[in-house]
Amino acid sequence: MDFMLSPDGSLVSLCLAAFLAATLLPLSSEAALFAVLKLHPDLHWMAIVVATLANTAGGMTNYVIGRYLQHKKPLRQLERVARWGAPATAFGWLPMVGEGLCLAAGWLKLNWMPVVLWQVIGRGLRYWVIAQGSTL
Repeated sequence: MDFMLSPDGSLVSLCLAAFLAATLLPLSSEAALFAVLKLHPDLHWMAIVVATLANTAGGMTNYVIGRYLQHKKPLRQLERVARWGAPATAFGWLPMVGEGLCLAAGWLKLNWMPVVLWQVIGRGLRYWVIAQGSTL
């Protein structure tokens, strides 16, 4: 338990929570980030970076699943992603909708580099806003 409360343990826990929250598991990476910042305010930027990268990795896992899994019927988010392209994945952090956006980007075989970039932008901005709220 002491490891989980240490700065290193808190970042590892945040990384795991952020990654899993980007999948279909009902986890809150926002709560994990908030908790880490309350326990370790000195980790402000490191926690934002860890949460952003881990959550993006989870989103890219959905992208890979969408790319290589054979689907029988089209995904609901397919039209949005087809219309907006990689920038639509900036909203990959949205609950229930985000997973579909990332899966659809994979299904459409969008270039992975812009998908990663847009996910980092969207997810990073969200975590930055949450981190600002933790300092109040």
